[in-house]
Amino acid sequence: MNLLLVLPIVIPLASAAVSMLVWRSRRTQRAIAVAASLGLLASAIVLLVSVRRVGMIVTEIGSWPAPFGIVLVADLLSALMILVSAIIVVATIIYSLTSIDARHERFGYYPLIMLLMMGVNGAFLTGDIFNLYVWFEVMLISSFVLMVLGAEREQIESGIKYVTLNLASSAFFLTGVGILYAVTGALNMADIARSLPNVTQPALVQAISVIFLVAFGIKAAVFPLFFWLPASYHTPPAAVSAIFAGLLTKVGVYALIRVFTLLFVQDPEFTHRLILVIAGLTMITGVLGAVAQNEFRRILSFHIISQIGYMIMGLGIFTRLALAASIFYVLHHIIVKANLFFVSGIVHRIRGTYDLKRLGGIQTLSPMLSLLFLVPAMSLAGVPPLSGFFAKLGLIRAGISAEEYLIVAAAVVTGFFTLFSMTKIWNEAFWKPAPEPRELPEWRGAARAMMVPVGALALLTILIGLGSGWLFSVSLEASDQILDQALYLRTVLP
Repeated sequence: MNLLLVLPIVIPLASAAVSMLVWRSRRTQRAIAVAASLGLLASAIVLLVSVRRVGMIVTEIGSWPAPFGIVLVADLLSALMILVSAIIVVATIIYSLTSIDARHERFGYYPLIMLLMMGVNGAFLTGDIFNLYVWFEVMLISSFVLMVLGAEREQIESGIKYVTLNLASSAFFLTGVGILYAVTGALNMADIARSLPNVTQPALVQAISVIFLVAFGIKAAVFPLFFWLPASYHTPPAAVSAIFAGLLTKVGVYALIRVFTLLFVQDPEFTHRLILVIAGLTMITGVLGAVAQNEFRRILSFHIISQIGYMIMGLGIFTRLALAASIFYVLHHIIVKANLFFVSGIVHRIRGTYDLKRLGGIQTLSPMLSLLFLVPAMSLAGVPPLSGFFAKLGLIRAGISAEEYLIVAAAVVTGFFTLFSMTKIWNEAFWKPAPEPRELPEWRGAARAMMVPVGALALLTILIGLGSGWLFSVSLEASDQILDQALYLRTVLP
């Protein structure tokens, strides 16, 4: 068994279990969470280095060979996702040390974060379609409890919407898995990929692909299945919103990329053209929803939706460059979006509200926070030389090369509206004088501590922009791997 593939799952599981044993000691739970997140980051770095050096890595659980046993598979896409997820959980844990109150900690906040990370990492590493369903359920359970932790009325209401729609997604997912098993007799994804071309009913394969598109589309919050997200992501504490915004929808995007590059590739004129249409509609509806909002986190929530459109745009175009640009975009967006939610939490700590009409004057109170907002905000809008500019540029180049001019136009228009809404937040929350010039007491010490992970992620955003050539080359390598179906089959199957 290769420990490099097991550690991203075992570390958060073990830390959650140990934290439960020391339930009464908040200080010990905090220490365990910090140590586990740093250990997870270290293992993710080693995994990425190993995958780049030796290629795809496979380990068999219980020494049962594929396709009969459960396998974990790490290619460059998986390793990159594990690494950026580890970065976000480290930032979230450090941010939480100041932002999460004792009541949430007593209810098991840190063990729940670790269980969430176990589900996320398991989804990235599994080579079995049924176990992908299992890991999605682990994420759903832990994320639902995190969302309603504190039991405020608004949280309960949004939590019910969140879990109801995600249970519908799980039902579609399990239905698709059942039909796929009936057709191919396989659950291992490599074995399914080997068997699907031999199915003599192409219409049935198309129907199964649509079922999976709906299931993962709900998870990823694509058009028209996104309405649960802006109704729920603005209600939990800022640290929870940040890790949700950074990671959860991206697991859905990862699943879409995985199954529509490995399994459902027989009729791209149908499947990937449908994905491309959905991508354009997701961009436009999401950004228009953001423009219409006047609440900090609601604007950011709608922007998650619009940016998902960019991520699946590359999958819809389905070329080497387009997929590489999508991978680059996912990595950039995880960091930027989580950071913007972190900033919103600090603003709330200063003023006690997320309502833009009641905000203002932050630039005077905290010039550093204002600068730290501008970095991810301008990156999200695609302003050079930040990471978002190169991510959008790669997708636009791929669209022009494939002569998909309509989706390129949608991407450019969405970029302008994104810049408009980020400027709106800047003007209302930071630049204008405060209509209610009040500050919450003792915010300065807490805000400074909360700005440490925000500053680190902002610096990382700048470094990704400056080092975009290297990251794009790694994304191209990852794109080559996921497009090489024969490589995946040779590596996984005996």
